Amino acid sequence: MAENMMDPHLTSPNRYYRSDDHFNAVYPPAMRMLASQHWTPLRIAREAMDFIGNDNSSVLDIGSGVGKFCLSAAHYAPNVKFTGVEQRQYLVHHAQKAQKELQIGNVTFVHANFTDIDLLAYDHFYFFNSFFEHLHENGRIDNHIEHSEAMYDHYVNILYGALAKTLPGTKLVTYHSLPGELPKGFELVRSGEKGDLRFWRKV
Repeated sequence: MAENMMDPHLTSPNRYYRSDDHFNAVYPPAMRMLASQHWTPLRIAREAMDFIGNDNSSVLDIGSGVGKFCLSAAHYAPNVKFTGVEQRQYLVHHAQKAQKELQIGNVTFVHANFTDIDLLAYDHFYFFNSFFEHLHENGRIDNHIEHSEAMYDHYVNILYGALAKTLPGTKLVTYHSLPGELPKGFELVRSGEKGDLRFWRKV
């Protein structure tokens, strides 16, 4: 105990960024159980921000869940303004509680469906395949929302239409996305994680 009190890195919010296990401890046990499948690993958030950059831009996380990407990316890129949009209110609640514990200021969480958000209000985007749950039961967080292939097609079409209108230079990071979930006009800059992590730029 005395040793921890003497080391500010072990008592400050920075301790959560030492590993994914440390970070996930900011959430209750039920949310930690979902981490391996649904929440962005710290290394992915760091790589995403290495690509997007630490400027005065804005980033929208589409389907932000408990906010792990936004909260970790905001730590790595403190000059960027992050918004996480999530349709499950209880996940937004957990995200906001974690934000308070982590003392992160450059993040806003919005309880809404992404279809109600003006995507053109943001400079760059992060997308961790939040539509997959409409195709496979093992990809679902819960059964609190309607799931169907028709919803998947609906969401993909809306995302296509919005991203197609973004300005040249817009950056998009996708993680575990399915083929066809990106509009024309974006070029693949590079990839990682055996192709699961992709970095795109609007041309």
